Parts: sequence; structure tokens; C-alpha cells
Amino acid sequence: MVSDTIFAMSSGAGRAGIAVVRTSGPRAGEALSAMLGGKGLPQPRRALLTAVVDPRDGITIDRCVVLWFPAPSSFTGEDVFELHLHGGRAVLDAALAALAAFPGLRPAEPGEFTRRAFDNGLLDLTAVEGLADLITAETEAQRRQALRQLEGGLSAKVQTWQTRLVKLLAEIEAWIDFPDEDLPENLVAGHAREVEKLALEIEGALANGLSARRLREGITIAIIGPPNAGKSSIINRLAKRDAAIVSEIAGTTRDVVEVHLSLSGFPVTVADTAGLREAEAGELDPIEREGIRRSRDRASSADFLLGVFDLRDFPELDRETLGLLSEKSLVLLNKADLASEPDASLLQWQSGIAPEVICISAVSGAGFNTLEAALEKRLRAELSDALAAPGFSRLRHEQCLRDCIVALRGFDPRAEVELQAEELRIALRTLGRLLGRVDVEDLLDVIFRDFCIGK
Repeated sequence: MVSDTIFAMSSGAGRAGIAVVRTSGPRAGEALSAMLGGKGLPQPRRALLTAVVDPRDGITIDRCVVLWFPAPSSFTGEDVFELHLHGGRAVLDAALAALAAFPGLRPAEPGEFTRRAFDNGLLDLTAVEGLADLITAETEAQRRQALRQLEGGLSAKVQTWQTRLVKLLAEIEAWIDFPDEDLPENLVAGHAREVEKLALEIEGALANGLSARRLREGITIAIIGPPNAGKSSIINRLAKRDAAIVSEIAGTTRDVVEVHLSLSGFPVTVADTAGLREAEAGELDPIEREGIRRSRDRASSADFLLGVFDLRDFPELDRETLGLLSEKSLVLLNKADLASEPDASLLQWQSGIAPEVICISAVSGAGFNTLEAALEKRLRAELSDALAAPGFSRLRHEQCLRDCIVALRGFDPRAEVELQAEELRIALRTLGRLLGRVDVEDLLDVIFRDFCIGK
């Protein structure tokens, strides 16, 4: 049982129109009643516009909206109230000082509200992680994924697996406890089939988790090409700001410049790289040579490549850039404002690949609608699994699922029933760990410290 009552600012820091202060714990009702001047508590879950005072001297702090959530119907499962104050620093300081002076109240530790919700069974660990992802979501697709997880999308899937494992384990343990009872002859074979089915399902979820992780962390797109092809101008137009320096001088971009974007609601990191070119020994200075090396490394690790060329050079395009492209890449023929559109089939014949070719102009913006539509199509295809259903998006999830699969694959229908039962118990414990109910105290401390105070 938690004996103390905690409070904290629950909205963003800094001056704002509204600042929210949350209080949770057994003395929350007393503190709220005192701040309302002894008028008693408002109706649960109904907003009340009223004056709040400092209980020490009765001086009004602010006229604000008050919300009262008696236990257990609150975020933490405890008595909770919120003050929706005007967001000035002086108002906020006065409210926090009044709460701090009330007997039995103390400032919350980072993530302590969420930790109490977890401890009181209102959130499991995957939902807590979904809440953290929702707070940090920067794109529409990330928001939807985080909300599905917060609302129990992953929990429901894991709990279904747990239910099936418990049923299997109960039957096997009944066999252990009552060895003289007549059991169906096909029981062992049925157990083996169900365990195999479970293992395949979890392996499928593990494979789909890669898509969920990429949605959570963002897709990387590298823009590669020879010097002066217009790579920096393209990234500036995609970013709708001057993110990279543009110059006619070859080798202006010396390092990888990364820009985080939301393209059609998807999180994307676009990397502008140094121009690729071969040169005689001594022709390139050490800095440009290092930039080219980093460009090649970035190209090899990116999810997609945009190969950019000067349309006026077509069809004699940079062979090194073409050699890095695949059929998933996009070929951008830039500077369409200076030359006419060529026959793209010549490029396919020359390079031995068949990428999509788009003529654009980073100066006029021509072709950028086509480019963004092509990128959206690729992003949807790449993230289709994550968009269809909530996925296991963290390394922690992956490790728990792998451990569960190892235990299920260790189930041997020819082994002693005690050994069969033990493998199923291990599998159950790994799923419990995934939801945060087994052997996770050290992990919990780390996760909840990552939250802002008041969350």
C-alpha cells in the first residue's frame, strides 16, 4: 500500500495558457477540500470552475477548473485531483507551494504517477511503453501505433497466448497429479500440435515486430549522387526549409546531414550525403574523402536510396551511384527546368536494374508531388505489418518473445511430463515478463524514470 500523497505539474514546462497540476494518494481529497476553502469535494469527473486558495492563509491562488477523480476510477487507481490553472509562473509556484506545505504531501518522482497506475493494475508494461511512445510521437502513424498499444493491443495478444499456455499446463499438471487416471490417448499429440502452433504464431509476431520498430524509430532515406546533382536542394524542398547548404562548388557537403521529417504521416530521416566521385590520388582533400566514405556507409545502412543525377548528363550517369541502387530505389533526374524529359528505358538498360525514374526540378518544384507519392507508396509497403495491427516495437519485446520461442521449441512430447510442464512454465514466465508482471523490478525503475514528472 502507498502511504504518501504525491503531486506534480502534469503539463509542459514554460509559460502557457493553462498549467495542469495533478495530485494522487490517500490525502488528495483532504488537500483539495482545503484548497477549495473547506467547501467540500466537487462531483466526481465533472469540471468545476472555482477559486482555489492557499490553506495556510486563505489567500486566493487562482480561479481555475478543478477535476476530482475518487479511487479506483482514476489514472493511478487512487484518489486524484487536477487543477487546471492559468499558466503563469507565479500562479504555478503558489499552487505547488501550497501543496508542498500540506501535511502528508510530497513532490512526485519522475514517472511516479504512471508507476502507481502500473502497480494498481490499471496499466501493464506494454501499455506504459505505449503511453511513453504516445507522448513522444511526432507523426500520425506513430500516434496511431502508440495509441493502439496504450489501449491494450499488445496486451490482448499476449494474454491470449497466456490463456492457451495455462490450459496446456493445467492438463499436463493434472496428469502429473493423477497418474492413475485414464487420459485420452491423443492428449500428448494434441499438446505437441498446440505448442507448435503457438510457437509459429509467436515467431510470426516476432517477424512483424521489425516493421513496428521501424515505424516507431523512423525510416531512413539516403540521398546519394555525384557532386552538384542537386541533392542538398532536394532535401531543402522536402524539409520546406534550408536544412543543407547549397552551392555550385563541388564537395560543399562534406558530412552526412540528417533531417527528420513527416512524409504523409510517416516518420522519416532523410540523409543528405557528400557527392560521390572518383578522383586521382591527391585530387580530393582528406575531409571530402572522409565525407565520401561516410556517404557510402550511410547508403549501405539506409532503408531506401534516392539516386540523384543532373538530367543534362543523361544517359551518361554516374556509374558509382548507379551501382549502389536497387529496384527499391528511386532515380531522380534533377534540373528538369533546364532540359527535356528523356527516355527512362535507356537507364534501365544501361544499369541492369529497373528502378522508378522521376524527373524533378528542385528549383521550380516540378515533379515533387510525384516524388512524394512514390515515397508514400514505398513507406506504406515497408510498414504494412505495423499499420495493420499493433506490433512488438522494442528490443525488450523481441528478447522476451525469443525466450518464449526457445522454451516452446524445447517442449518434447517424448520427454517426462515434468519436463514438458517446466518448458511451458518458462514460456509463461517470459510472457509475464513481457507484460511486466514477472522478474522486472530493475527494468521498471529504468522505464518509469524515463517519464516526465506528472506523467
